Amino acid sequence: MQRILVIGGSGAGKSTLSVELAKKLNLPLVHLDRLFWRAGWQHVSREEFDNRLLKELMQPAWIIDGEYSRTLKTRLSYCDTVIFLDYSRFVCLMGVLKRILTGYGKTRPDMGEGCPERFDWEFLKYVWNFNKNNRQKTYHLLETEKNKNIIILKSRREAARLLQTF
Repeated sequence: MQRILVIGGSGAGKSTLSVELAKKLNLPLVHLDRLFWRAGWQHVSREEFDNRLLKELMQPAWIIDGEYSRTLKTRLSYCDTVIFLDYSRFVCLMGVLKRILTGYGKTRPDMGEGCPERFDWEFLKYVWNFNKNNRQKTYHLLETEKNKNIIILKSRREAARLLQTF
């Protein structure tokens, strides 16, 4: 396990799990949100994001956390392991709400500089509908990856158990 993708809905805990995995496995950690967002919640261009991502993917070892479905197929071609946090929309929504309540106005370490935590109805709707709009596409892509180590976690308890194995 030298190139690990951690994917799943917003609020699932991708960054939290990735930080712990990076410590245990001594691998560099890349947060896709840091590649995508500029200060003031301004995103980079598609071309700039793709170039930043490719630069990271070319490295010999990493953990990359983030969903960004548009680039998932590309990321899959470089990884050896995928950890999919396939949690219920309720769990993810509660994760986002907790994050907002505890970090409101502060920028998380996994986020682009100058992007403080905020309340955003559109984002909450996206989180609520994520599984309905993305789960089957993700499973379909994962099914085509025969030479990858695919780990699907259905709960935070399963994620904690996974961390104990390292």
